[in-house]
Amino acid sequence: MKMGKVEFCHLLQIIALFLCLSGMNQAEPSRSRSKPYFQSGRTRTKRSWVWNQFFVLEEYMGTDPLYVGKLHSDVDKGDGSIKYILSGEGASSIFIIDENTGDIHATKRLDREEQAYYTLRAQALDRLTNKPVEPESEFVIKIQDINDNEPKFLDGPYTAGVPEMSPVGTSVVQVTATDADDPTYGNSARVVYSILQGQPYFSVEPKTGVIKTALPNMDREAKDQYLLVIQAKDMVGQNGGLSGTTSVTVTLTDVNDNPPRFPRRSYQYNVPESLPVASVVARIKAADADVGPNAEMEYKIVDGDGLGVFKISVDKDTQEGIITIQKELDFEAKTSYTLRIEAANMHVDPRFLSLGPFNDMTTVKIIVEDVDEPPMFTSRLYSMVVSEAAKVGTIIGTVAAHDPDASNSPVRYSIDRNTDLERYFNIDANSGVITTAKSLDRETNAVHNITVLAMESQNPAQIGRGYVAITILDINDNAPEFAMEYETTVCENAQPGQVIQKISAIDKDDPPNGHQFYFSLTAEAANNHNFTLQDNKGDVSPYLSGAVNLY
Repeated sequence: MKMGKVEFCHLLQIIALFLCLSGMNQAEPSRSRSKPYFQSGRTRTKRSWVWNQFFVLEEYMGTDPLYVGKLHSDVDKGDGSIKYILSGEGASSIFIIDENTGDIHATKRLDREEQAYYTLRAQALDRLTNKPVEPESEFVIKIQDINDNEPKFLDGPYTAGVPEMSPVGTSVVQVTATDADDPTYGNSARVVYSILQGQPYFSVEPKTGVIKTALPNMDREAKDQYLLVIQAKDMVGQNGGLSGTTSVTVTLTDVNDNPPRFPRRSYQYNVPESLPVASVVARIKAADADVGPNAEMEYKIVDGDGLGVFKISVDKDTQEGIITIQKELDFEAKTSYTLRIEAANMHVDPRFLSLGPFNDMTTVKIIVEDVDEPPMFTSRLYSMVVSEAAKVGTIIGTVAAHDPDASNSPVRYSIDRNTDLERYFNIDANSGVITTAKSLDRETNAVHNITVLAMESQNPAQIGRGYVAITILDINDNAPEFAMEYETTVCENAQPGQVIQKISAIDKDDPPNGHQFYFSLTAEAANNHNFTLQDNKGDVSPYLSGAVNLY
């Protein structure tokens, strides 16, 4: 016949009550002596209270008040002349006393976990005079514990971590259950731990609640999390004990026990030759089952014919190797490159070197694809000269461009008329010869900057541009001019030989050695002997002086 928890508690209550009553009868001779008491009018001899130490069983479920014990004074002769009074914690509300007999009863169900004992005071009074016949005395009613509380994990559920590949017996976490029953009485609060779920991977220390690993070489990459159920049972784990459970989630933390490995031994990528410098050519990644710092990689190009043309770096977020261009590609110069690339873990754990090596190699072949490029001129800038006296159709110079592609398509030339709005020049579409199309005037425009276009005949959309600076050479095609209109006045008393005006001239031409001007008076002015002109032969401006006094 199986006994449930409630029936078991009732049985314990009955046994404890029986023991309490038996102990009361056996302990009745124990006494608590009081001081002599003097009543007015006459001297009384010393009296004594008589009672046992009181206990009451918690969780009493009966319908009648529970007998606790009996108060008695040796002054009481049993004739009803003595009245007993109870005061203190729970008096009247929990504990009542029969004023004639001194019997104490508990009227409510008591819980030791709420209050373990009650302190009360008792007094015996003369029923006629209502005066004390004994001094007031204090006593304690202690609540007797029964096993009515199961162990509880106040901090559960638990989460914990332990490194993968840990040796057997590695501590993971300690769980603790508390039992509200009296730890000083019996085994009601003595707890032992056991594991209900989580074997054979983990174990628990029965007395301490420390959870430990129970299997070696647990691999996070195979299974990274375990759910454990731990039981705490009181009564030292014996039958009839109460129990509580909690869950413990154990996560295996990562260690660097997996080397990086490229999924393939070789890779091939096609890139156009027009790809700009610093562009990404490819992304490759070595697989590593580890996570976090244990999966951090570094990549490097260890061999191949593209060491100076390409470089590889690591993407910190994805741990990919990023191959980028360092120099311009030219299909006509080189059509492919081969790179030997190594990937290695940055943080190697010496404990797991036997699982290595913690690096790997792969080969990357990069195929350069031909791109239809525009024609290229043989020079970035052409400098040409032509005299301003050149006739229309005079050859000034020649530009040359070619198709850099393998097809070497023929090139046709033209002038970007936005740079030659007046159409001073022409260019031969086939030969690139530049000629004059109009008369030139250096004094109007000394340098012409024009743009020459070179187009592939098979693909006119491919256009190259060349730049030509044409300098116009000067000829003496402009007469000198006086710098200004001169109007000279002279005083009538001017002395002969006195300078009355300096004269200068300008010339729009630009001779290499500077201008040399020669000055003279016209025939009409030469007949006037009042003035003379001194020519300084181009070194100093000439001056006009008076030869005679003027009236």
